Amino acid sequence: MSAYAIVNIDVIDPKAYEAYRSRSLATVQQFGGRFIVRGGNWEVKEGDWQPKRVILLEFPDMDTARRWYDSDAYQSIIPYRSGCARTDMVLVEGL
Repeated sequence: MSAYAIVNIDVIDPKAYEAYRSRSLATVQQFGGRFIVRGGNWEVKEGDWQPKRVILLEFPDMDTARRWYDSDAYQSIIPYRSGCARTDMVLVEGL
């Protein structure tokens, strides 16, 4: 069953964030994942959530999504993001 990483990122320093963004694709692909949504326009239909930059990643299964997040490759780029953006992320199983 596929698994997804749903991410909301509030980029505070776009120039610094580029160092993270430019490295993230390789880590996702290393675990058979792909970007389904990477920014773009959004529209709230219900509730109060006001996302900033929405990212949706798809992985083959939840175990692979966990291994991606916990991998040395991904963990090594998180510091590039942590100083220039606020991030919320969940991993969820899908169909």
